[in-house]
Amino acid sequence: MNKISVDRVNQFLLYKQHLTENSRIDDIVQIVNDISGLHATSPKTPYQSLFARTRSFKKEYLDEELYIKRNLGRIRCIRKTIYVLTKEMIPIFYTATKKMVEKASKQYAEFRGFSSEKYEEISKSILDILKSREMTASEIKRTLKIQLDVSAILYLMCDKGLLMRSRPRKYSSFREYFPNINLTKMNEMEAITLLVQHYLSSFGPATENDIVWWTGLSKTQIRQALNSIQKETIHVKILNLKGNFIMLRSDENLIKNIDPPKNLVVNLLPILDPYLMGYKDRQRYLDHKHYDKIFDRSGNATSTILLDGRVIGVWDYKDELIKLFPFEKVEEDIVKRIYLEARRIGKFIADKEVQIKECTSMTSLTQRTAGGVMSPLKDCGML
Repeated sequence: MNKISVDRVNQFLLYKQHLTENSRIDDIVQIVNDISGLHATSPKTPYQSLFARTRSFKKEYLDEELYIKRNLGRIRCIRKTIYVLTKEMIPIFYTATKKMVEKASKQYAEFRGFSSEKYEEISKSILDILKSREMTASEIKRTLKIQLDVSAILYLMCDKGLLMRSRPRKYSSFREYFPNINLTKMNEMEAITLLVQHYLSSFGPATENDIVWWTGLSKTQIRQALNSIQKETIHVKILNLKGNFIMLRSDENLIKNIDPPKNLVVNLLPILDPYLMGYKDRQRYLDHKHYDKIFDRSGNATSTILLDGRVIGVWDYKDELIKLFPFEKVEEDIVKRIYLEARRIGKFIADKEVQIKECTSMTSLTQRTAGGVMSPLKDCGML
């Protein structure tokens, strides 16, 4: 297989990412595994990313897997970002990114005034009071009777694998929360190699630069991992795109033989959705002229409208209103599908029917202040 069309790659990745009608499933743990985790910087994103990939999702389903069944957990890992991962993924992602993540959180703790000695003292006390219970940062601070902000220590303890982010704003002992997870069962390079395999299973075909960007690791580390699995990968060209693309050999037959969808595939994806955040090079799914409407200066993606895997617009929600901003005029049947999906996601967010309005303009995210991706159509012109 020498060259693949962009359309075929998009069909393949939509299928792999559970974003087509025939690939949606209701096993959310399987989805989290298949898409290499859920971006959880915004607490709303995991729920909306799962809603886009399931047939009948309710918000409590994710809460149940996180806090009751504990098949999923939240840790800081790739690019020093909070992700929802399966129990099986946690040791891989943790070990592969530990040095990078822990270094950043240690620097933050020192910036907040905690020396190594102070950290050791307070962290031991925190572990003692968290035996068999979970607490918020405020509750921990009050129990320990200290004036300092303990959040920096809690972040560092999480990143060291001592604590777990449990229910919203609460912390638990990692060992008690996940007694069967061994965070030291593999070395760093073994974990990085498994992380790269996981990435390629979810996002391949992709470039080396894509993998480096997504993981936040060095090019040297990624090349070493790719070299160790070269028998399990193939290199392909994508028509009209520059670069050498890598994918798993086990996916070759699927991408060759995948059937095009019978109907147009329309998706409304939330901010920081994995489908958009998996790549440094985005020309496969986004025209360059619209780049600054989708990504801010840090490379964070806003909420998007997809047509057959390509971004054709932006959507936003506030106060029981879904705003839509299509980049170009589209056919009436596509408009109807977009409105249908807008009503679906609006009802999911608001638990009631919502209004839909179209915008005539938007301010590019590169001209907005940090956090603009959270409300991309805040100041849009309305029809």
